[in-house]
Amino acid sequence: MSQHHTINYIELPVKHLSEAKAFYAAVFGWTFTDYGPNYASFSGAGIDGGFDGDAGRVCSDQGALPVIFSDDLDATEAAVKAAGGTITIAQFDFPGGRRFHFTDPQGNGLAVWKTA
Repeated sequence: MSQHHTINYIELPVKHLSEAKAFYAAVFGWTFTDYGPNYASFSGAGIDGGFDGDAGRVCSDQGALPVIFSDDLDATEAAVKAAGGTITIAQFDFPGGRRFHFTDPQGNGLAVWKTA
């Protein structure tokens, strides 16, 4: 499959890089490669990406919504809460599955879903 015009990297702004890494490692098991004091790439997310701690970036739950797949929605929701995330939209059904939305401790909005 051609990679032409495909999304191959996503960056999330963060206020505190070490806290962001701890949250995503605890909840999703992602690993990281540091590139200086304000940037780390992440692996294990199904897409390449990174956390940008540049002071000019703003965390938000009003922009693009990264959606993460889970085999066990309840366990993932519990992990989000245990790691300091906030559920913003409780689990709900939609055609083909079930999902919930949350903000990470930095203020970024994401969602997690599973198939029906």
